[in-house]
Amino acid sequence: MSRVEVYGIRHHGPGSARALRGALEEFKPDAVLIEGPPEADAIVELAGDPGMVPPVALLAYAPASGGAAKEGSPEGPEEGGDGRKAAFWPFAEFSPEWQAIKYGLGAGVPVRFCDLPAAQQLVPSEEAETPPDEGDEPDEADVRLDPLGRLAEAAGYDDAERWWDDVVEHRGAGPSPFPAIAEAMAELRERMDAARHPRREEQREAHMRRTLRRTLKAGHERVAVVCGAWHVPALTAKVPAAHDDRTLRGLPKAKVAMTWVPWTHGRLAGRSGYGAGVRSPGWYHHLFAAADRPIERWLTAAARVLREEDLHVSSAHVIEAVRLAEALAALRGRPLAGLDEVTEATRAVLCEGADLPVELIQRRMVVGERLGAVPERTPMVPLQRDLQAEQRRLRLKPSALDKEQDLDLRKPTDLERSRLLHRLRLLDVDWGVPSDTGRSKGTFRETWTLMWRPEFDVELIEAGAWGTTVRGAATARAKAAAAHATALADLTSVAERCLLADLGDALPDVMRALADRAAVDTDVAHLMSALPALVRALRYGDVRGTSTGPLRTVVDGLIVRVCVGLPPAVTNLDDDAAREFLTHIDAVHGALALLGDDGHTERWRRTLEGLLARPDTLHGLIEGRLTRLLLDAGRLDDVPDRMARAVSVGAAPARAAAWVEGFLSGGALLLVHDDDLLRLVDQWVSGLPADSFTDVLPLLRRTFGAYAAAERRAIGERLRRRGRSPSGPSRPADDDVDDARAAAAVATTLHILGWTETR
Repeated sequence: MSRVEVYGIRHHGPGSARALRGALEEFKPDAVLIEGPPEADAIVELAGDPGMVPPVALLAYAPASGGAAKEGSPEGPEEGGDGRKAAFWPFAEFSPEWQAIKYGLGAGVPVRFCDLPAAQQLVPSEEAETPPDEGDEPDEADVRLDPLGRLAEAAGYDDAERWWDDVVEHRGAGPSPFPAIAEAMAELRERMDAARHPRREEQREAHMRRTLRRTLKAGHERVAVVCGAWHVPALTAKVPAAHDDRTLRGLPKAKVAMTWVPWTHGRLAGRSGYGAGVRSPGWYHHLFAAADRPIERWLTAAARVLREEDLHVSSAHVIEAVRLAEALAALRGRPLAGLDEVTEATRAVLCEGADLPVELIQRRMVVGERLGAVPERTPMVPLQRDLQAEQRRLRLKPSALDKEQDLDLRKPTDLERSRLLHRLRLLDVDWGVPSDTGRSKGTFRETWTLMWRPEFDVELIEAGAWGTTVRGAATARAKAAAAHATALADLTSVAERCLLADLGDALPDVMRALADRAAVDTDVAHLMSALPALVRALRYGDVRGTSTGPLRTVVDGLIVRVCVGLPPAVTNLDDDAAREFLTHIDAVHGALALLGDDGHTERWRRTLEGLLARPDTLHGLIEGRLTRLLLDAGRLDDVPDRMARAVSVGAAPARAAAWVEGFLSGGALLLVHDDDLLRLVDQWVSGLPADSFTDVLPLLRRTFGAYAAAERRAIGERLRRRGRSPSGPSRPADDDVDDARAAAAVATTLHILGWTETR
């Protein structure tokens, strides 16, 4: 006579996993059914390969387009915002389903998945609600949404996860918990309004029952079913096959493919957005792997992490922390010290009350960033295999932890690494992100931050539509981006990225589109915003040994058109437009300095000099900034006179403040080292009427607030010395100043400069 055992588990629970493994070894089934997509039956045997290292995930995707996905277990897959679909079913070593798979493969018995097929789950349900499963976030309004919360409340707990940890995850050897779990879930389901049971859940449970019937009909006599605890009563209920057939009849299907992909502990955490996630994947992995003396081993590992950061932690610290954790657990009536008790002991003893070391342990151990691996024979699209080959060739191993990679572009291997990372970014696979300081002007260095995320596999599958190799796919993607770009700045960005990625086959198409667009664009702001990226491409294309001839022609033309079009473009601007053009002027000035072409630099400086020759048409912000740029270039010798005129009594305070802001926006060192300019600014601020001072104060605050604290202190110190100097008083001797009335203004000025008044 056939016998069926249904084991209700919590997804990703170490106690459930350990209890399930023991129950299966005792039951010795001849077939194992697991909640999951049946399309994975063909690749489940890969889980027994030595190269399969959890955490891993099953990935279902539409083979024609890939997908934007989220975890599909247990809620079911989600559809991307652009209509693409994919879903993940993650497994960790401490996942009960993973242990069931490993048991079945090790025992040589069939392992099958019994949930609703991914081909039907990837089709959007008629219901907006996506039902959660055991261990999801609680909602007191519905028993179905929080079965654990109801059971925890009945047991006197105010935290469902803590209750589950105490009764299941932290339990030691003893009787199987599964009969009690099944009884509790049956009681809860009886109290739930059947009308509120989601339609998708009915379909899933109908398919599980159908798979179970077919397994028994195939001749299996001892069948183990592993599913979320909530589903146990539905699978043991006597439901006619005809009822399930009607429930499943006519369900739409989508064409899907299935594979395994690496996963991370961080993506198993509930805070990542995964509905069945747990709070502490690293802690759960430890509980499963260290069945003997887990608290002592955990705190020893925490001490090791702190010592690696040069923090003093002794063996005595560890011993006292273990005692404190166990004492806290006893006071709270817990069978084993949980993560809360261990964390409190860590903070109080190992970290001596400091929060920062506790955050380090939280990141490194409690959540952790363990990255899984899949064997070579796992089904992959050609683009994935090409990337793996490139990673091996260039010795760039994926990691789930942030890793700084410093590249010297004079070395062939580092240059190839840089090109690979740039090509992947063109495919929207941001495995590497350039650091802000990663490419210094005139150097051969790049700094990248590398971190592999599981969703990159989906993005690679999607990018497979562009080609079978990383280089080929990036080339096709760049050509398409150039063909569809409407803004000149977008085209210049594509050109720069092509040069950085060494995509010579794409450059002719990109440069042709760029030249055509630049020829018809008459907006000077567009031309100025496009120029910096092209100059960077020229500069670092030369460094990389990439041909940049066509790009140089476009750059030369843009510079001439910018110099010709700038004077009328900056005439009579309002405040917002002036601030926008100030950004463009600074960007072009920096780009020309990087380009290092004397002819273009001279043309640009003559253009700025021409603008200053007619200051009445310039906004104060623009005039002040142009004055500073030409001063730094050594082209002006009358700057004190210009500033004196700009901040004279006859000048409007708002315009004078804008002039000062533009002039000083390049940094504070000028005021630190030029007494004449500092005196002019000081006298202007001191002489402002009260109402005018209030009007210009926000502008001054913005200007001086951008300076480093050390620069503000240096300016304040020079002003203090000037006020005390007998040879250079800061005010005429015959001024009748009331020091008591002036104290408020002095305090405000010192605050702007970053100083605290001392008495």
